[in-house]
Amino acid sequence: MLKNPNEHESRPRVLLGEDDAEMRSVLSEALREKGYGVVECVDGLRVLERLSSLLLSSAVTCKEPENFALIISDIRMPGVNGMSILEGVQLFEHFPPVILITAFGDEDTHAEATRLGAAAMFDKPFDIVDLLDKVEELAPIA
Repeated sequence: MLKNPNEHESRPRVLLGEDDAEMRSVLSEALREKGYGVVECVDGLRVLERLSSLLLSSAVTCKEPENFALIISDIRMPGVNGMSILEGVQLFEHFPPVILITAFGDEDTHAEATRLGAAAMFDKPFDIVDLLDKVEELAPIA
């Protein structure tokens, strides 16, 4: 049986920023198994590249903005960190929710993430099922 060629386009898309290759692979695989489209970025600069069409008007970029239902970003990454990404996207209306992940979470980091509007924050190591439950809550698959 042939699959609908546009089926992948209707899946919610997640923008994943994670510099650790193994963690990025595990998260991507788990998200895809749940039915999400995943765009992987190896650092914060790549995340910003993917978000640029949303941050700038289509008149400036001359291209249609990419649609993401959710952003998942590590906090500590080369280039631009996840907290800076969160802070930047909160300046724009109708931006997708952001989940932050970190191996260096403390009370101050959690407080700052909450203040900046993070939808959730997970400290590594975390239970992948808990993350997927939060993803499904924020970006349900129809």
